[in-house]
Amino acid sequence: MKRYLIVGLGNIGPEYVGTRHNIGFMVADRLVAGCGGSFTSCRYGDMAKVKVKNCELLVLKPSTFMNLSGVAVRYWMNKEKLPLENLLVIVDDLALSFGAIRMRSGGSDAGHNGLKNIASELGTQKYARLRFGIGDDFPRGGQVDYVLSEFPKEEREQLPAREEVAAEAIKAFALSGIGFAMTHFNNK
Repeated sequence: MKRYLIVGLGNIGPEYVGTRHNIGFMVADRLVAGCGGSFTSCRYGDMAKVKVKNCELLVLKPSTFMNLSGVAVRYWMNKEKLPLENLLVIVDDLALSFGAIRMRSGGSDAGHNGLKNIASELGTQKYARLRFGIGDDFPRGGQVDYVLSEFPKEEREQLPAREEVAAEAIKAFALSGIGFAMTHFNNK
């Protein structure tokens, strides 16, 4: 059975629930719930193991806070003896409009501290990521407040459908590979 580590990035604590920066956690929750799974506490976070056809997805929500996400990713990649191509990180992206999905096989961290730490811990930026657009409607210098604020009502109403598209993209990544997932889900 093929095994994958799917990592939703976010920050732990009630003050971060529902914020734009936690979309990785939200997509992970949607994926696991849709597969009939549930999370349990483990080292460096909460983990769910779910099956999608002939694949096992280890879905991790790190408890290390965003800026140290790489510690949890490296630990679980080593513990589960998974190759780099079996890692997918779900992350918020200011450069994409709200709800846009962009799967990539690698690339820069684009200033995202979670991705920066993962690259530092793994020694490479060549790992798959699913970028979930959160938009960039904030005044100059207001980036931190923006990403740590909750989605407005209109976007909250659209979130379940967009999270579901992201969950389907993750399943496609595991079942058919990054190329297929990029072709069928980018810009959807």
